Amino acid sequence: MDHIKINKDKLRVSGLRPTKQRIAICNILFNRKETFHFTIAQLKKITEKNTKKKISLATLYNTVRAFEKKGYLKEISLKGNQTFFDTNTKNHHHFYDEETSQLIDIKNENISINNLPKIPYGKKIKDIEITIKVANNNQKQK
Repeated sequence: MDHIKINKDKLRVSGLRPTKQRIAICNILFNRKETFHFTIAQLKKITEKNTKKKISLATLYNTVRAFEKKGYLKEISLKGNQTFFDTNTKNHHHFYDEETSQLIDIKNENISINNLPKIPYGKKIKDIEITIKVANNNQKQK
């Protein structure tokens, strides 16, 4: 099955009409070997560069939100006002480089969690995701 058909199917399953712009968005998101972390602003820039055409923020938001709702993308909120999306929807953790504003995957098996606090009455743990903020170490090496 070719990528175009797969992407058209993802759009239809997500309740979206497969327009040229949305297919271009799919190609950027899903036709890659590596996990892709992005903000809407970054996706807009990449999409416009690849298609050489302007794309509305509404088209991007609606497409990304529809994919997130169907489980094709995962939302990652940082700093309260910066939202990333991740094409790797499996449970995993991240490093966040504050200087480059990049997310880097950490495999689940590379993190161990012990001594969780008592869960509030009537609640259960839905998910645990750890984001470790990193910055350059400006100390000189000897």
